[in-house]
Amino acid sequence: MILNQGVSVSTALEKPLLITQGDPAGIGPELVLMAWQDRQTLNLPPFALIADPAHIAGLAKQLDWSVPIREVSAEDAGSVFADALPVIPIKSKVNAVSGQANPATAPATVEAIETAVSLTMAGKAAAFVTNPVAKYVLYDAGFQHRGSDEFLASLAERHTGLPTWPVLMFWSEILAVVPVTVHVPVTDIPLCLTSDIIVSTGMVVSEDLSKRFGISRPRIAITGLNPHAGENGKIGTEDRDIIAPAITLLRRNSIDARGPYSADSLFHARARAGYDVVIAMYHDQALIPIKTLAFDSAVNVTLGLPFIRTAPNHGTAFDIAGRGIGNPRSLVSAIRLTDRLARTQNQA
Repeated sequence: MILNQGVSVSTALEKPLLITQGDPAGIGPELVLMAWQDRQTLNLPPFALIADPAHIAGLAKQLDWSVPIREVSAEDAGSVFADALPVIPIKSKVNAVSGQANPATAPATVEAIETAVSLTMAGKAAAFVTNPVAKYVLYDAGFQHRGSDEFLASLAERHTGLPTWPVLMFWSEILAVVPVTVHVPVTDIPLCLTSDIIVSTGMVVSEDLSKRFGISRPRIAITGLNPHAGENGKIGTEDRDIIAPAITLLRRNSIDARGPYSADSLFHARARAGYDVVIAMYHDQALIPIKTLAFDSAVNVTLGLPFIRTAPNHGTAFDIAGRGIGNPRSLVSAIRLTDRLARTQNQA
């Protein structure tokens, strides 16, 4: 995949990057503390954490890490970053125990995301990273959205008055994948696939790879649904009747879409050299290859939004939260990618 690298991260953006707390009982907050402690070695761009400052200070003390916490506004984050972890406070107070999921913390988790969107849409931040959340914790507290992408889309519409089509992409330096259907039971996937959905997804992917990733004409490989892409209707008809017509429509719209390809031979090194992104038909078809090839460094990116949002490629890790043994590599990758996307968009 060819990505416009943009300017070195040693030159700070005019506006800071934001990171939301995620589930405060999960691994996210301590990974931010790790990243800040290694900020110079990693040459990270300035960022601010959106959280309850008292909770973050308490977590640093629990882990016996010397991380000064400074409560700031978004405008002041950059000037503070070298000497202290900037924390933009939320109104919700957090009383979380590491590793113990608690629906009572859900309002703080939601407020942090809402704050990140508001500050970014107001032009006070360049972009943001969301730390992992446990959706079942949010659901137990009355959360009404199917997932994070749908929630972000609703916040975008609240700010702009315009509907959006959020598209989930998993990105790494060696592979980028997009699932057309995400959290859908395997038996329901053929019922959910339509040519219109594939076309809408492809158009969002093409536009964002061009605008934010700096790829002038993205090469999009599209998988089939069935083994061997259906063998012209011999092993299922979805590839012939739904996916192939969608590819034709995308190409008529000057999008370099190709396929449908058999997914079993699309992810080896020689095949990867021929495209910039794969649009796959379902969750595991897309995520198994990228988590096999880039488990610790892949980044979740939501395309199709009026702001840049990324996330680490892992969950809350309640089983190891609060022990200081998590791997911050995916969070660091998300921070770096967010910085690069913000620069590319600013230069467009």
